[in-house]
Amino acid sequence: MPSTSRRFALLAATTAAGLIVAALAGCSSTPTSSASSDGPAAASDSPSAGPTPTPTPTDPPTPVGLTCDQVLTADQLYAFNPNYGVDPDYAPKDGTLEKKIADWQGVSCAWKNQTSGQVVQIAVAKPPASQLEGLKNAAITASKPVPTYGVPPQVEGYFEPGTSGQVQIFRGSYWVVAESGAFFEPGDAAPLMQSVLGNIPAS
Repeated sequence: MPSTSRRFALLAATTAAGLIVAALAGCSSTPTSSASSDGPAAASDSPSAGPTPTPTPTDPPTPVGLTCDQVLTADQLYAFNPNYGVDPDYAPKDGTLEKKIADWQGVSCAWKNQTSGQVVQIAVAKPPASQLEGLKNAAITASKPVPTYGVPPQVEGYFEPGTSGQVQIFRGSYWVVAESGAFFEPGDAAPLMQSVLGNIPAS
C-alpha cells in the first residue's frame, strides 16, 4: 500500500506531467443526448464493484449533512445535460463504494438520462478519520491521478475507466465518488466535479 509521501510524489509528478492533458480534458465536450455518448451502458464491469478497504473502523463517520439537491443543484445538472433528471428508483448496490458511503452516513444520489436510461451516480461522505488514508491508497492503486480535479495535496482526484468510468476525489475530510457510463475519460466528469466541490464545505 503506497505511503503518504509516495502518493503525494505520484500526484505531484502527474500534475506536472499532465498540464497538456489537463488542458485537453478541460475542453472535453459536455455529454449530450446523442446515441454515441448516451447509449445504454453494459451491466457488468463496474469499477465500484471492486474490492474496498476491509479494516473495520474504530472511530465513527461524521454525518455529511447534505441532500442530493445540495450536492448538485437542478441548474447545475441542466447545464451538464438537460436530458438528465432525478432517478426516483435509485438505491446504491451492495458492495459498491456508493453503498459504503451511504452506510457511513453520507449521501448517495443518482440522475437518469430520460432518453437512454443511462445513470450518473454521485456520493459524498465524511468517512472515519482512520479510514481516509486507506481509501486514498486504494484509489491511487486502482486509478490514475487527475490534476484537473484540483491541486494536491488540497484536492486528490483519481479516475478509473471502465464500462462505467469512476471518479474519486478527496478534499479535507470529504470523500466524493462519481460513476457513470457517460464518463469515458476524466474530462467528461470534470464539469460535474467542479460543481460538487463548489457545493460542499472546503474541509
